[in-house]
Amino acid sequence: MYIGLDLGTSGLKGVLIDETQAIRAEATAPLDVSRPHDGWSEQDPAAWLAAADRVMQDLRAKADLSGVRGIGLSGHMHGATLLDAGHQVLRPCILWNDTRSHKEAAALDADPRFRAVTGNIVFPGFTAPKLAWVCNNELDLFAKVALVLLPKDYLRLWLTGEAVAEMSDAAGTSWLDTGRRDWDDGLLEATHLTRSNMPRLVEGCEVSGTLRPELASQWGLQQGVVVAGGGGDNAASAVGVGVVRAGDAFVSLGTSGVLFAASDAYQPDAASAVHTFCHALPGTWHQMGVILAAADALNWYAGLVDRKASDLTGELGDLREPGRTLFLPYLGGERTPHNDAAVRGSFLHLDHATDRTALTRAVLEGITHAFRDSFDALVSTGTRIDRLIAVGGGSRSEYWVKAIATSLGLPIEIPVAGDFGGAFGAARLGMMAATGAGAEIATAPQMARTVDPDPTLTPAFAEAHARYRDAYLALKGRA
Repeated sequence: MYIGLDLGTSGLKGVLIDETQAIRAEATAPLDVSRPHDGWSEQDPAAWLAAADRVMQDLRAKADLSGVRGIGLSGHMHGATLLDAGHQVLRPCILWNDTRSHKEAAALDADPRFRAVTGNIVFPGFTAPKLAWVCNNELDLFAKVALVLLPKDYLRLWLTGEAVAEMSDAAGTSWLDTGRRDWDDGLLEATHLTRSNMPRLVEGCEVSGTLRPELASQWGLQQGVVVAGGGGDNAASAVGVGVVRAGDAFVSLGTSGVLFAASDAYQPDAASAVHTFCHALPGTWHQMGVILAAADALNWYAGLVDRKASDLTGELGDLREPGRTLFLPYLGGERTPHNDAAVRGSFLHLDHATDRTALTRAVLEGITHAFRDSFDALVSTGTRIDRLIAVGGGSRSEYWVKAIATSLGLPIEIPVAGDFGGAFGAARLGMMAATGAGAEIATAPQMARTVDPDPTLTPAFAEAHARYRDAYLALKGRA
């Protein structure tokens, strides 16, 4: 059996799979995010360890873990977890959706080496500008930094005692030579770091270490359980849903929104704000458009009107052409294609006829238009999308998936009931590390149905998307 642990922004999830990859047990533990200032987003790494222990204890209560051979890790990317020489945490982790380092990101991005080596814009959410911000604003603390880890890799350090990262997550730091799959010394020096401050690198399906004996005993596991390199949350989700070959893609309707396409070649186009990262499997990469607030924006709106998000989307009925009301979902800035940390969300064209249902539709349509932005950016790089699968909690909304399919002009497949996200992908990577299996085990799950676009509404969605883009340009012009 194999375990996948997925460290998400709002919770840590664990799944247990057997040799046939059937899920035998699952457990979750919630996590909180601190936002002490506008644009800031932090978590206490100690909370991750407590959540992991709770999840493992819950799994043990539900199933016999003595047959577990491998563990895989997944987690939210880009977070700066800073440790001193004794591996003590120096400050709360600065998370992926934190935009405080936008000035530092712009300064690093102005150095042509970063785009040339990493294949990506230096986004404010990436790790390198966070370290530059700490250097500029917390110099005494920065002087104590001995090790920089990504969130799931701090969890790995606790599990194994090994400071290790893997390629898919490392590609989101702005320090990795994404084509060569290795740290770049010049980019590290640009943020006053050296290779000695970084973990060693492995591929996602390789062994990164073994579970510490005391934890194995505590959780009812045998000694010698291997821990795989794992993957960043989206790369691990891609392994879980079988998106590992060129032409395959998924759209993720989670806290953030992601349009992820696998690639068998390194083909960056940084100017498009498309992310070009290593995949979690050797010799593969992926292209990705990222929306900072997808389901997060819907949940924010649901909180304002004091309703459950699922109840709001359930009130909408059949898909209809977009209304005049627009919603720009930029609650904390935006990545693809704008690379704009300063822009903020907005409702536009409200009138006396605007009711709760109209606002709900506007929120879903606004996020749909943001996905269309990412789709257009991906296509502009030459990325091929032959098959599109929907994952994440938002994929339960037929209305929302239908809107995205219609906007993109592509059918979207919905997997059968079950979890094929980051935790499941991490478990598959744990299975690969323990058994030596390869990408052949990362098959697509059985599909429950396909949601086809509505061609009669395609022109209306295209027109609404054009108004949405104009609204963003106007909003940016007033900033």
